[in-house]
Amino acid sequence: MQKVDYSRRWWVMAAVAPGVFLATIDGSIVNIALPTLVQELKQPLPVVEWVVLAYLLTLVCLILFVGRLSDMIGRKRLYVVGVVIFTTFSFLNGLSPTVYFLIASRVFQAVGAALTQVLGIAIAVNAFPREERGTSLGVIGGLVSVGIIAGPTLGGIILGSLSWNWLFFVNVPVGIIGFFLALRFIPFNPPGVKQTFDFAGAGVLLVCLVSLLLAMTVGQNNGFINPPVIALFVIAAASLAAFLRIERRVSEPMLDLSLFSNSFLNFNLITCYIEYICYVGTLVLLPFYLENMRGFTPERAGLMIAVLPVSAGVVSLISGRLSDRLGTRLLTTIGFGLQIIGLLLIAQIDANTTTLGFVLRCLPFGIGIGTFQAPNNSAIMGSAKPSEQGIISGLLTLDRFLGITSGIAVLTTIWSREVARYAGVLYSGGPTLAPIAPQIQGLDSTFYFVMGLAVVGLTLCIWLLLPVAKRFEQAVPETADPANPPDDSLPPVL
Repeated sequence: MQKVDYSRRWWVMAAVAPGVFLATIDGSIVNIALPTLVQELKQPLPVVEWVVLAYLLTLVCLILFVGRLSDMIGRKRLYVVGVVIFTTFSFLNGLSPTVYFLIASRVFQAVGAALTQVLGIAIAVNAFPREERGTSLGVIGGLVSVGIIAGPTLGGIILGSLSWNWLFFVNVPVGIIGFFLALRFIPFNPPGVKQTFDFAGAGVLLVCLVSLLLAMTVGQNNGFINPPVIALFVIAAASLAAFLRIERRVSEPMLDLSLFSNSFLNFNLITCYIEYICYVGTLVLLPFYLENMRGFTPERAGLMIAVLPVSAGVVSLISGRLSDRLGTRLLTTIGFGLQIIGLLLIAQIDANTTTLGFVLRCLPFGIGIGTFQAPNNSAIMGSAKPSEQGIISGLLTLDRFLGITSGIAVLTTIWSREVARYAGVLYSGGPTLAPIAPQIQGLDSTFYFVMGLAVVGLTLCIWLLLPVAKRFEQAVPETADPANPPDDSLPPVL
C-alpha cells in the first residue's frame, strides 16, 4: 500500500475548504435576492424560484454519481475540474442577461459544486492520519454549519451595497485561489481497478431523486395530499425499487449494497438525516418568529439566529478533536441530548421573550449540533475502505441534503397546519396571515415535534453505546493507516 504523506495535511485542508464552503453557501445565498431578481429580470416568482431549485436539484442528483466516479478515476483531477466549472459558471451567472440563461448557468455551476462538495470531504479525510480523522471532519463540519446560514446574511450585505450580479462574482477570486491551492497541495491518488460505470442504475436513481425532490418542493407549496405530488412519490418509490433490483444484479454496481450490511454505518446515516431535519428546519422557522411575529429587522434577526451556526461551527472543531480520543458514540449521544434540551427551551418562546432569552435558549441546541456533527461524520467515513471513500462521502452528502430538503418541506407544512388548528381556519395565503398568537402556538407545537425526532436520534445513539451493538458491526478489512484499527470498539471512557 502506498505510504501517505501527512505532513501537508493542513495545506490540503486549506485547498479543499474554499470549494466546500462555496458549494454550501451558494445553495442559499440567492434566496434573499429572489424579490430583486423578479424586478430586475422582469419574470414572475415561480420562474425566478428555479434559480435556486435548479442548483439544488442538480447538486443532489449528482452526488452519488460523483462519489462513484471518483473511486474509479481518482479524486484530485475531478476536484480540480469541479473548481474550474464552479468558478467559470459563477462568473457567467453574474453576466446573465435573462432568467433562463441564469437558470441554465446555475445547473452547470451545481455540477462543479457536486464535485467539490463530495470530493472535498473524502480528500480531507484521507489527508489526515486515522487518529486525526475527527479533527479533519470537525473543520469540514464547521465550514458546512457556517455556510448553511451565512448565505442569506452575506447575500443581504452584498445586495445592500452592490447589484445582484455580485452574489456570483464574489465566488470568482475565492475559486481561483482554491484552484491553485488544489493543484499545488492535493495529492494525486491513483484510480481504482478499471471498472465499468453502471449507467442503468445511475439513470434510474436520477429519476428517483428528481421525483422525490420535486414532490417535496411542490408538496411544500400545494400540500402533500395532492394528485401530482402523490404521483411523484409513487414514481420515486418505484424507481428506488428498480434501482435496488438493478444494483443486486450488475457485477459492478454504482452503489455496492453490501455497504449497508454494516449496521454501524446505517445507524449513523439515519441519525445524520434526523440531525439535518432538526437543524435546518429550525433555521427556516426561526426567522418567521423573529421577523413576522416580533417585528425585528432581517439584519437583527440574522444576527440573533447566527448563534446556532456559530456555536455549532466552533464546537464542531472541539468535538472533532475529542472524537479522535474518546471515540464517536459517546459524543453523538451527548450531542442529541443537548439538542433536546435546546429544543425544549426554544419551544417556550413567546411574544415577550427577550433577545438574551432567545439567544440562551438557542445556545444548547447549537452546541448539541456541533457536538454531534464531526463525530457522526467521522463514524460514517470510518465505516468503509479507502477505495470506497468517494461513494461513502457521496452518501454522507446526499444524506445531508435530503435531510435539509425534508426538514424544510415537512416542518413548514406542520407549522402551517398547527397555526390553522389554533386559529380555527386554514389561511390560503399561508400561516403568516394568521394572528400572532396562533402563529407562536403553532411554532411551539412544531418545535415539540422536532424534539420528538431528536429523541428518536438520541435513542439510536444510546443503542450504539450498548455492548450488544458490537455484534451487528462489520469490520473494515482495509484502512488508510493499517496501524490504527477501525472504530469498532466502545470509547475507552466507558
